[in-house]
Amino acid sequence: MIKRPVTINLSTGLEARPVAQLVQIASQFDSEVHVEIGEKRVNAKSIMGMMTLGLDAGEIIILSANGTDEEAAMASLEKYLSNNH
Repeated sequence: MIKRPVTINLSTGLEARPVAQLVQIASQFDSEVHVEIGEKRVNAKSIMGMMTLGLDAGEIIILSANGTDEEAAMASLEKYLSNNH
């Protein structure tokens, strides 16, 4: 299992379209992927779960991946969240 803090560098934060894209990226991997902030922990492959977080640009989340392709999943999601689209 990999667990890392990641800063959201998307200019709009995680609103509907960026959340959909993040869920799409997470869903490409077999590993379990979760996003945590404060007491909340949601499945990154769940669009409804991700929307409940209402994350803004500059917020720091804890991204975790667990499974056979956890390294690749973590790398792809970190790259997506770190890019300023």
